[in-house]
Amino acid sequence: MTQGFQAVIGLEIHVQLNCATKMFCNCPNRPGDEPNRNTCPICLWLPGNLPRFSQEALEKATLACLALNCQIQEKSAFDQKVYYYPDLPKGYQLSQFHRPLARNGWLDIVGEDGNSQRIRIQKIHMEEDVARLVHEKEGRTPVSLVDFNRAGTPLVEIVTEPDLHSPRDAMEFLRVLRTQLRYSECSQCSMEQGSMRVDANVSVRPLGRDLLNPKVEIKNMNSIRHVGDAIAFEMDRQVECVRGGEPVVMHTRLWEPDARITVPMRGKFEGPCVPDPSVPPVVVEDSWLQEIIQKMPEMPGAKVERFVTRYGLTHEEAQHMSSEREVSGYFEKALDHEAPPRLAAQWIATQLLPLLKEREVSLETTSLDPGRFAGLLFMLGREEINVNAARDVLKRLLESTATAAEIVDQCGYRQVSGAEELEALVDRVLAENPSAVENFRKGASKAMGFLMGQAMQASKGKANPRVLKELMTKKLG
Repeated sequence: MTQGFQAVIGLEIHVQLNCATKMFCNCPNRPGDEPNRNTCPICLWLPGNLPRFSQEALEKATLACLALNCQIQEKSAFDQKVYYYPDLPKGYQLSQFHRPLARNGWLDIVGEDGNSQRIRIQKIHMEEDVARLVHEKEGRTPVSLVDFNRAGTPLVEIVTEPDLHSPRDAMEFLRVLRTQLRYSECSQCSMEQGSMRVDANVSVRPLGRDLLNPKVEIKNMNSIRHVGDAIAFEMDRQVECVRGGEPVVMHTRLWEPDARITVPMRGKFEGPCVPDPSVPPVVVEDSWLQEIIQKMPEMPGAKVERFVTRYGLTHEEAQHMSSEREVSGYFEKALDHEAPPRLAAQWIATQLLPLLKEREVSLETTSLDPGRFAGLLFMLGREEINVNAARDVLKRLLESTATAAEIVDQCGYRQVSGAEELEALVDRVLAENPSAVENFRKGASKAMGFLMGQAMQASKGKANPRVLKELMTKKLG
């Protein structure tokens, strides 16, 4: 559909900071509480009440900027961003439009061609969130209600340059950004819960052209997958307009996930932004900034390199173990308890995390501590139990406080690796299945699988498969 055209995509990402209080008052920063419970004259915007800027909001915002490789500005300031809507009864929003907290950031992503691609971040500025509108459609007369719990929630808005050219790259950028911000512990960045909201500005142009055509803003996307789907639809819609001779007009559209289309919302409107006299300029001193830099954790890129060089993981394994801060923390704590590194990475990725997802439990809340998990891997690495038994032991570890060794002994999972005991077992299986032995010696390799299955069944699954196969091969050879 879009053959011969290139998309030009820029993103505006609003991220709620996980501060204890709101940005300009001491009300709890808990938007999900009972409606209008966390309010005061300041966040209700009653006349005569002056805002008091939160130091914690500045610290969390600065951590976000550093995580995205931005240059912190020595001096930033708040403006009154004027617009009129029921979620903003005072008529303006406090936002750093003219003098943002940070500029000139970047993130590297892996593009569709497999090569690294740098996406520039134009600026990051702080602002207060607005109230939440609740639309009640039941009854004869639909009404809209206002919940002020969210009013004043500390936000940063991240504005990219129009460096993205495909839905896939936009989605990859958001995944990388979310990981970076979660590592800095400034926000949970959950689109499903509303702590990260994304608007996409999309335009199209013929391939090989550098011009920027009118853009269309898309809102109402509550997952990264929806961002990609909305951009893909909008690209097709705009190309169809251009080919049909219909002008693309700058406006705002909503993504309808059920119908998988974008629909018109309103004309693009930007009210005036004038300096706010009630909030003093924000001055970032170098000594304070250095203290914040010291609080920055090791970021995912550096962690991947360390995991590869120190623990011998593959690059893919290291990326998986660095995907979330709690995953990397759990992984290294398991290694502190002598878990084999590559075995730990593989079992966390393919066994533990899927089981926790089934149970709707996270690594932070699971009762299976890294020490007990490492005990299981230690036994598996020493071939005291086999893989099938280890999977069953892992499930039991999630449901009890026993150690892996205790469960293995209670359930009789300990693997038989003694050559003498297994040799007698192999002799018996070969004697009981002469036709399979004859078929193997005639070249039917599948017969080995049958004989191994018979031996494992005879051992009730306790035989060490490696030792068993070695003995079987020797006897048949």
